[in-house]
Amino acid sequence: MIDNISAAAVKPVASFARGFSYPLRAARFLAKKPGLLKYLLIPFVINLLIFTLSVYFGLDLFQWLLATYAPSTEVWYGVILYSLAWTVAMLLTVVTVFFSFTVVGNLIASPFNELLSEHTEALLVGGKPDERFSVGRFWKEAKYAVLVEIKKLSVFILCMLLLFAINLVPGVGSLIYAVLAPIFTLFFLVVEYMAFVLMRKQLSFTQQRRYISRRPVLMTGFACSIFLLLAIPFVQFFCIPLAVVGATLLWCDFPRDEIHAD
Repeated sequence: MIDNISAAAVKPVASFARGFSYPLRAARFLAKKPGLLKYLLIPFVINLLIFTLSVYFGLDLFQWLLATYAPSTEVWYGVILYSLAWTVAMLLTVVTVFFSFTVVGNLIASPFNELLSEHTEALLVGGKPDERFSVGRFWKEAKYAVLVEIKKLSVFILCMLLLFAINLVPGVGSLIYAVLAPIFTLFFLVVEYMAFVLMRKQLSFTQQRRYISRRPVLMTGFACSIFLLLAIPFVQFFCIPLAVVGATLLWCDFPRDEIHAD
């Protein structure tokens, strides 16, 4: 009985650890496949520019929130209110910088991420990309990729507005926001980066959802790893390509038959 309980407890931990390892495995894979680095150059420049702008405007947002909502009184409850306002301002700033960098960076770099995922899979399975590269094909797929990113961005903005409205609820609003924002962040990371593989396989949204929901612990580990990389200074610039390659490695580790069985 104890052995069964131990096995049941270890399995989720192992699954989480495996998901967490994919971006790190992606770094080792890229080091062994220097031919893929050419697909990282333009996204790297884009990520560097977007991150710099995000941090710059994020600091302005943080200072504005403190100046607007943080009380200047020195009484005991003023200190508590200031600490609460500082925490909320920091959370709002981190989420704003995080999503502006991730969403806008992916929006602009999405065509190159599609190519990176495609060529990564070709190297993994020992085949060739689906088609030869051409400017016409790239432009066609770029328009489609950007359109999809715009749709995801619209959903993200709607969800963030809802979370922000909840945050304004007196009393428990800030607490609910502090819980829901990280959960939404992790979910968004999984959907965002797995989509570069799943959409290339022409899977419907329902099939994508089922593929992800069948492996909640694995996907949570994958999202946490990406989130951690985004939190490390200077590593953020490499996070998006590592996540794209990591998602492709994850896909190749599971049989395609599982998709059709959904």
